[in-house]
Amino acid sequence: MLEVDLDPLLQGVTKPARYVGGEWNVTVRDWDDAEVRWALIYPDVYDIGQSNGGLAILYEILNRQRATLAERCYAPWPDMEESLRRHGAPLFGLENRRPLAEFDAIGFSLSYELTYSNVLNMLDLAGLAVRSEQRAEHDPIVFAGGSGALVPEPLAPFIDAFVLGEGEEIVLEINALLRERKTGAAGRVDLLRQLARVPGVYVPRFYSWHYNDDGTIAGVESSDDAPLPVVKRLMQGMPPALTKPIVPYLQTVHDRAGIEIQRGCTQGCRFCQAGMIYRPLRERTPEEVVSAARELFANTGFDELSLVSLSSTDHSQIKEIVQGLRASFGDRITISLPSTRVDSFSVDVALLCSPRKKHSMTFAPEAGSARLRNAVNKLVADEDLLTAAGNAFGNGWSNLKLYFMVGLPTETMDDVQGIVDWAAQVKRIGRETVGKRARVRVSTSNHVPKAHAPFQWARQDTAAELAPKHELLQRECRRAGLDFTWNDPQESILEGVLSRGDRRVADAVELAWRSGARFDAWSEHYDDAVWRAAFEQTGVDPAFYCHRERDPWERFPWMHIASGVSEAFLRKEWLRTQQELTTQDCRDGCNVCGLEHAAQLCELKLGDLIAEKRGEPVVVL
Repeated sequence: MLEVDLDPLLQGVTKPARYVGGEWNVTVRDWDDAEVRWALIYPDVYDIGQSNGGLAILYEILNRQRATLAERCYAPWPDMEESLRRHGAPLFGLENRRPLAEFDAIGFSLSYELTYSNVLNMLDLAGLAVRSEQRAEHDPIVFAGGSGALVPEPLAPFIDAFVLGEGEEIVLEINALLRERKTGAAGRVDLLRQLARVPGVYVPRFYSWHYNDDGTIAGVESSDDAPLPVVKRLMQGMPPALTKPIVPYLQTVHDRAGIEIQRGCTQGCRFCQAGMIYRPLRERTPEEVVSAARELFANTGFDELSLVSLSSTDHSQIKEIVQGLRASFGDRITISLPSTRVDSFSVDVALLCSPRKKHSMTFAPEAGSARLRNAVNKLVADEDLLTAAGNAFGNGWSNLKLYFMVGLPTETMDDVQGIVDWAAQVKRIGRETVGKRARVRVSTSNHVPKAHAPFQWARQDTAAELAPKHELLQRECRRAGLDFTWNDPQESILEGVLSRGDRRVADAVELAWRSGARFDAWSEHYDDAVWRAAFEQTGVDPAFYCHRERDPWERFPWMHIASGVSEAFLRKEWLRTQQELTTQDCRDGCNVCGLEHAAQLCELKLGDLIAEKRGEPVVVL
């Protein structure tokens, strides 16, 4: 099939620039010269997906390979979906506008569970069977990666192979197998067998599950020499920084240049999946960051730079990084920190980043009392926040946003009231410092327990349990003159089912999609009735996955995936939650999390770095 004709498709479609391609720094390779063709997909709208750094890195890596082509595709907004279906046109790659079904490989990035219905919708729009076992011999191999791939079972019947962990190296090994298939005689199933033997690749068709009478997991078996467990991939050090990203023609959610300054986190918050699965800590040097920024600005024209990581002010040389950027570029650029810790050091760094123009500043205390923060291992003292708030207001900020979670394990109504009490003190400090301009916003999300983190054993609050907490916060924040925003509890329950679901949940995902589920992460499109009906008709009980107590020794639907941190460590941290015991930051000494050879994997040799900074010997096991 020739390239898709866009003109009739875009009639009356909002933001047609989402679908035309041709942006600055895009790579368009000759279709006929490529032996292996990849479609890299983010299953959300272009405005969100174009900012995804992981896909951008893979796009660049693959397009550097001889005889390999990589293109992009994003979920079409409902008006574009309607146009595609009305015209009988398939979903296509942006660069050559060829149908997705003509590619050799389709790779989805799974970073948020509420995009899963979009995955099925995009496969259908591509003209492919949504279930792996029903695809034809020469259909593309459908891959999925990202953090969601570490809990693969809710999508297992729809994905041919999951790529676990960091993709910069493994994608080249997969690409080599795809290229061999094009020149050899290997069939589809034979290729899947080969893929299953690549470390870090999980092929669901070679694994079968058994269940106990009470519905819990009894065990999992593998066939055809597929490994058990499947161990996620981990890079040594950090990949080269992406310095020639695509610059979109329309505004996206992160409309700025970005450099990943570190990977991993050492804080050990027990609710945080990312802090566990992206270990160990790896950092870029200030010299690397400045050099990469110089290339980024030259290649993109951006004048704003985001220093990206899970906790940017935890970088051991963050001040040196910002000072180096200021020395090189002066005040011609804006520097932003997407994530900061709750202390005055973060304010000092933010002041270096924005010496003149002050935007709002965000702190994430997570919980409203010292007791609950100890339980979740968020090591923030009351005085840290209040001192940081005073420092922020005193240095010119007038808007502060405080981010909390509700529904955390062991939480009481006193803890919820503590959110308001804390925020009110911050507002009082602001009034004393900047007067009536002081604005404090309390933003809460509902805690959704995640796999591969200590709270994978936690029960999730029901909507009925969350309701009085939200009512208290609404009432008391209004009285205190605080802005307040919160998340819909029903959407959080869907996220909870998909976050800890097993393969039996897949039927409900498919039925919900066939019943109209799309863009579930968008409040204007999420339809709770559709999902409730799908769960009921397929026999899925959300309470089983979300709201029940779990035995510390229960087997989980992700037991066959080795994420690096041991289950023994996660269990120990879960039990310490009940005792409200904290665990030290990894920078202060190894907590023996089970991640083997962490020091060797870290190019910065974390132990030596800490010893140098503190003048004391440190041993990292």
